[in-house]
Amino acid sequence: MKGKKLYVGNLNYDCTSEQLQELFSTYGTVESAKVIERKGFGFIEMSTEAEAEEAQNALNGQDFQGRPLKIDEARPQTNFKSRPQRY
Repeated sequence: MKGKKLYVGNLNYDCTSEQLQELFSTYGTVESAKVIERKGFGFIEMSTEAEAEEAQNALNGQDFQGRPLKIDEARPQTNFKSRPQRY
C-alpha cells in the first residue's frame, strides 16, 4: 500500500462519518472520516500506511450495518475541469 487514505464502499445509506471513524479507530488513529451522503461510500485517512493496511486487511468484506464492506486504497482526486469537453 502506498497511501494512508482508504475508499470504503458498500456502506449503508444511514451510516455516519462518526460511525465510520469509530469502526476504523480500532486499527489506529483516524485523521479524517467522511461519508458521502446518499451515495453508499466514504473515505478514511489513517495516521500511517501500516494502520491503513491493517484496517483494510481486517475490515474488507466484513459485515457493517448489514452490508459487506468494500475497502480499497483511495485513488487521487481528478480535476474534471481540466479535461477537454467533447461535443
